[in-house]
Amino acid sequence: MATVNIYLTFNGNCREAFDFYKSVFGGEYPYIGTFGDMPPAEGQEMKEEDKDKIMHVTLPISQETILMGSDAGCDHAAHLVMGNNFSISINTESREEADRLFNGLSTGGKITMPLSETFWGAYFGMFTDQFGINWMVNYDDPSKMQHP
Repeated sequence: MATVNIYLTFNGNCREAFDFYKSVFGGEYPYIGTFGDMPPAEGQEMKEEDKDKIMHVTLPISQETILMGSDAGCDHAAHLVMGNNFSISINTESREEADRLFNGLSTGGKITMPLSETFWGAYFGMFTDQFGINWMVNYDDPSKMQHP
């Protein structure tokens, strides 16, 4: 069965926000990475000011709930609208479940990143549904996961 969590997007202050949330909820970050930690994208050079921005952070809130987030990176920051800066993140138990949910929920919407293998070992995609809601679908294949 899939789990559903909230993914927050910030305009350069993700670390500050998550340090605040951690001070309230407690716990530790199982992962926090910057855009500078990413392998270089072919044909694209990252601006120096973007390298320290958060690419992904997770903060467990309970056994069932994880708060996740990132800074809007590179050219995406110009499209960020505060108050509308979140996605619903679905983590699936199989690649087939990821395909089914992604294809079903994205019908009539706009796919912003097709489901594909990622450098961090997940099968991942993003879209905005026909009602304007942002979604992320992720399957962590245990045989491909990289651990920091």
